[in-house]
Amino acid sequence: MSARLTGDETALWQAAARVLDANWTGTATVPSPGLYPHQWSWDSAFVALGLARHRPERARRELLSLFRGQWGDGLLPHVVFNSAVARHGYFPGPELWCSDRQRAGPRGVVTSGLTHPPLHALAALRLHECAPDTEPSRDFLARLYPKLVAQHRYLAEVRDYEGTGLVSICHPWESGLDNSPAWDRPLAALQLPPTAYAPHRVSRTLPTGEDYDRYVWLVTLLRETGYSHDYLREEHPFAVEDPLVNATYLASTHALAELAAIVGGDAVPHRERAERVHHAMLDRLWDRDTGCFRARDLREDRLLPVVTVASFAPLLDPELPAATVRNLVDMLLSARFAGAAGYPVPTCDIQAPAFDRGGFWRGPTWINTNWLLWHGALGHGLTVIADLLYGSTLRLVRQSGFREYFDPFDGTGRGSHDYSWSAALVLDLLGARRAPRAA
Repeated sequence: MSARLTGDETALWQAAARVLDANWTGTATVPSPGLYPHQWSWDSAFVALGLARHRPERARRELLSLFRGQWGDGLLPHVVFNSAVARHGYFPGPELWCSDRQRAGPRGVVTSGLTHPPLHALAALRLHECAPDTEPSRDFLARLYPKLVAQHRYLAEVRDYEGTGLVSICHPWESGLDNSPAWDRPLAALQLPPTAYAPHRVSRTLPTGEDYDRYVWLVTLLRETGYSHDYLREEHPFAVEDPLVNATYLASTHALAELAAIVGGDAVPHRERAERVHHAMLDRLWDRDTGCFRARDLREDRLLPVVTVASFAPLLDPELPAATVRNLVDMLLSARFAGAAGYPVPTCDIQAPAFDRGGFWRGPTWINTNWLLWHGALGHGLTVIADLLYGSTLRLVRQSGFREYFDPFDGTGRGSHDYSWSAALVLDLLGARRAPRAA
């Protein structure tokens, strides 16, 4: 791959940089103007990956701004609320979570009580790799590393319900793929009380009606127990081991080991944990019958049936067996995913009854999941897959701009405009082309 950008790629770079500059608030980057006015956790991780190529100092501020919301037990919340936004300017707002009433909640900032896929150590490592070996970069890592360790400690000690090494999510929002068809079965099993929980929610292109009531009810259960660790493990009705969440956990655990070496920490515990997660994903989430990874519902102790883009996220595991990689590649290129989509990769199996080409995480193509698969493909030397994802992703933004998500068949942009992680990850893709060793 050429180390120089073409004229078209330079124009894309400049357009992506303008989006990130426009969405910068002074302390963090909002996902998009108007629709998402706060700071989201894995959005900030993706944004930091792009800013590492564009404005590294701002990338450092992005991550530090997010971690100011970290709870005393190590939980990194999936939303840090902007106090300048009107109280009812976004639902669900701070009044649903009541983080300021929790013993472990942060002081001076209000947050959610859920977490997000833990991609942050990987983002911090990329930021350091893209920067010269300078004192500001090392000082930043020295500040962030203990916070990252606390984040991973929380996941290992609180969210490993079965003691297997895998972390569990307690809500669909924690997966990052909010309304994925993967969650249909455990959500349908919930017994809702007769009162609607989200009667005043403003309609958008997100899940609505009874589905959203279930999401809010799950939060209410957590809040009423004070986000109790024992309650999460033993009683909370939604408990799922997700392949995408655990794949990002594994990738960031490997990154933590590298960060430890840079800051003078102990890398051994991180390497040992990464090995444990690697084996647990294969033991608990690999479905030999269908040749892919599936989410496991812990309350029913069974793998969930729908195959989604999350099934390919374990490509982020650099030690994935070759036969497993081949199975994943075969499915990825089949008519169930990239083989039948003009603009891959759709977020749900095209042949599944639940597939919806315009339904948020139920079918559309997203830049961030394309980036995760691209990054994983590079780690396994799958240059054909990496080039396919690189080319199709840039084709989407050339045609439709930096949209939130895209129709997988005709590339039509959907959701919000000027979406930050779409712009940021285009910067990272282009930066990897300009400096291949950074990829």
